[in-house]
Amino acid sequence: MTRIALQPLTAEAFAPFGDVLDTSGAPDRIINQGLCGRFHDRAALDFADGRAGISLFRAEPRALPLVLDLVERHPDGSQAFLPMSEAPFLVVVAPDEGGTPGRPRAFLTQAGQGVNYHRGVWHGVLCPLSAPGLFAVVDRIGAGPNLEEHWFTEPYLIET
Repeated sequence: MTRIALQPLTAEAFAPFGDVLDTSGAPDRIINQGLCGRFHDRAALDFADGRAGISLFRAEPRALPLVLDLVERHPDGSQAFLPMSEAPFLVVVAPDEGGTPGRPRAFLTQAGQGVNYHRGVWHGVLCPLSAPGLFAVVDRIGAGPNLEEHWFTEPYLIET
């Protein structure tokens, strides 16, 4: 089984796959009588058709090391995951190589970080590492399928 080392989630490392949603740096604007910092327009939402919707996902926690045998992608829309707790979670992405995923990369978020997968990016399933695994998800709501799955013939092992 091929091993994949876990790496910290940074905007630079994740840029080919999507956006890191966090509050690093100074806020873009100070609002609400000076009591709130707004970190403005942090994700590029992209939908072929349909509309943006917000759903809530409750996922069972996973543990490391983790066997990765499946990735998926959404060809008609980006997908943002916003944790509703301060717990880190596992983010897995893979480059597209002619319609199939290449070698996956694994990232560990910091408390309070979320991600927005670009449209068509291969990614792992939602993997909270502790309870509660509660996320707000912004993605495409529309007619027709928007999911492709790929099962690896040889699974990967994600380690710390």
